[in-house]
Amino acid sequence: MISKPDQREHGRARWLVESIALVILALALALVFRATVASAFEIPTPSMSPTIMVHDRVIAERISVHFSDPKPGDIVVFDDPLGGHVPLIKRVIAVSGQTVDVHDGSVWVNGARLNEPYTHGLPTEVGSLPLPCAIPNGRIWVMGDNRTNSLDSRYFGPVDVATVQARAVALYWPVSRLADLTDGD
Repeated sequence: MISKPDQREHGRARWLVESIALVILALALALVFRATVASAFEIPTPSMSPTIMVHDRVIAERISVHFSDPKPGDIVVFDDPLGGHVPLIKRVIAVSGQTVDVHDGSVWVNGARLNEPYTHGLPTEVGSLPLPCAIPNGRIWVMGDNRTNSLDSRYFGPVDVATVQARAVALYWPVSRLADLTDGD
């Protein structure tokens, strides 16, 4: 027969082991969730302002990119095509089969000028790549909303769809700037 003090110590030890196991399980589930379902990203540059400002935080879902390619207007997180370690976040402007051009301070896709209220009237300048550019299969053209301060497809070309990690769905921090990022503007 176990004495009362021994029973209490046994109960405490069991509680401690169960608590540690629950914490480990919770961490494992959080890591799996982050790797497969959704992640939070902090914005490192002003290339998406004023839509998304430096140090804002967004939630990006990872599931839909496995089932469908990004479409124009989506804000996507993708591997830096120049080899940087921090993923980039930009807006999809054109997709495979479309042709992008920049002139008169505006972006043109398939000969039609885009209506881009998210640029807040900032002009779009031509980058270092020759335009117009026909977007090849499996690629997308991405640009920051802050066209005067964005290193984007105008400089590194169309992005491989396979490098897209996630679609941004919501700006959640700071709370005063909560926003749905799926509406295209």
